[in-house]
Amino acid sequence: MASRSEKPPLVLHLVHNLALGGMETGVIHLINRMPPERYRHAIASLTLADDFSRRIERPDVPVFSLERRSMKLDWRVYHRFWRLLRQLQPAILHTRNLAALEVQSVAAIAQVPGRIHGEHGRDIYDLDGSRLKYNLFRKAMRTFIHHYTAVSRDLAGWLVHRIGIPQDRVTQIYNGVDTARFRPRRQENSPLPRGFVPEGGFVIGTVGRMQAVKDQPTLVRAFLNLLQASPAVRDRARLMLIGDGPLLPQCRGLLRTAGAEHLAWLPGECSNVAELMRAMDVFVLPSLAEGISNTILEAMATSLPVVATDVGGTRELVDEGQTGLLVPPSDPNALVRAIRKYFDDPGAGGRHGSAGRKKIQAGFSFDSMVAGYVEVYDRVLSRQPAAVEMALSEPHSA
Repeated sequence: MASRSEKPPLVLHLVHNLALGGMETGVIHLINRMPPERYRHAIASLTLADDFSRRIERPDVPVFSLERRSMKLDWRVYHRFWRLLRQLQPAILHTRNLAALEVQSVAAIAQVPGRIHGEHGRDIYDLDGSRLKYNLFRKAMRTFIHHYTAVSRDLAGWLVHRIGIPQDRVTQIYNGVDTARFRPRRQENSPLPRGFVPEGGFVIGTVGRMQAVKDQPTLVRAFLNLLQASPAVRDRARLMLIGDGPLLPQCRGLLRTAGAEHLAWLPGECSNVAELMRAMDVFVLPSLAEGISNTILEAMATSLPVVATDVGGTRELVDEGQTGLLVPPSDPNALVRAIRKYFDDPGAGGRHGSAGRKKIQAGFSFDSMVAGYVEVYDRVLSRQPAAVEMALSEPHSA
């Protein structure tokens, strides 16, 4: 039996909230697929950890909540985090996005050997990463962080050119996608409500948190505009919005006011996303900002053509006119025109969907994603060998 000192190094992943979302899904995929003999893992949430944590398949991954109640300065959270670091003695702290960045200072004081920060995307309060107060804070935190990861070339370039991180301290790693689970449509029973899609129907779908940055109301408005094109379009077109959040009542209200509630299905959060995607004819992402969208990756793996707003790293996924179509954000008319191209020409949708799956299979595997993070972890720890030896020794009591 191996002694405690021979255990693989521990990576503590810290997020703002461990709930359903693209970044959180990526963290869990990484943990589930990383060889256990290379690294152990633990997850801490600044706020709460809901049932989403049950998706962790490894039995040796503890999950902790620091129970932060607001975004105001809360020294109790820092104290809890300090105690957690003393208890776990991680070799690496890997924080994600702006909301988790502040605790890197605590980790530096606690002498955590490897300190890594990942950028996965932006939110409604700073869509293009240009707000001065946030960037001044990011620059102030640079001294505490050994290395940065970014899920897109767009974010990696922003870290280097806007935040001033040396290029050799930034590694860009794309998210991976499960191409066995997310696969093209076969002969199978529809997961949609009976009678919802007519013979020859055309299903326009999206998946995502119903929050302002995802901008689902613009897609609803585009769908309502599409219905006005002709009676034939209204007879065939159907809308599927998968996800829950504060914008769900607004989207339902827009459909109700237009008398089109029966032409759309908004079930909230669903566990069978892969099955539901196979019922779509086109996938639409109307986001105002993105890092690298997991749902676009999953849609492309499903062989769906993609219509998406040209924001963040989306252009790195969607090849205009080859795997999908790009449109400006907040423009329902542009969405209508793009969706209508696939409605009028199903052959184009098939070609673009097939090309999208080939692109995913070639460059967005889980193996590549895991290898990228292992390389970063190895590189960071190789620079602090003495401190790592301390982190692998008997943990302190809290």
